[in-house]
Amino acid sequence: MLMVLWAAMTEGASASPSKYDTIVLGGGCFWCVEAVYERIDGVVDVVSGYAGVTAKNPTYEQVSTGRTGHAEVVKITYDPSKITLEKILDLFWKAHDPTTLNRQGADVGPQYRSIILFKDEAQRMAAEESKKKAQAGSKAPIVTEIVPLIEFYPAEEYHQDYFRKNPYAGYCVFVIRPKLDKLGL
Repeated sequence: MLMVLWAAMTEGASASPSKYDTIVLGGGCFWCVEAVYERIDGVVDVVSGYAGVTAKNPTYEQVSTGRTGHAEVVKITYDPSKITLEKILDLFWKAHDPTTLNRQGADVGPQYRSIILFKDEAQRMAAEESKKKAQAGSKAPIVTEIVPLIEFYPAEEYHQDYFRKNPYAGYCVFVIRPKLDKLGL
């Protein structure tokens, strides 16, 4: 998958911009969010990582204390000719509980907050509109942050493609698999 992405990004790079776009989302543990979006047609790549503040190159150990200000997030690279940002955001609201502050299930702390990190005004407006739609269908207030992306830091390699590499690990069996089943993935 990375070779396809690299080829697409470098082919004719000087003549035209990439045909792919990216969005950074956080909805609890990045393993869950990554597993959801890796199954979506039109999504080219999903990278688990950290974002939300200016501290440079955080580690999992630092972020997991909840004191760095980072959130566990995923950077989603997608093909807009196959899937729209609106559909990616619609799935975001279904794939986690955006009404719980700093928590998703047993994962507790600000690193597990619900967050959309936008890279430009168009993404900010799309995120705000999507949140408004989701709020209309929610009984509880949505607490999702919508903030500018300052920097995305990829997580350590052992966090990447976690569900695919560890389908029988406890967290995968008891948390991720039921989420995927609920979403029909």
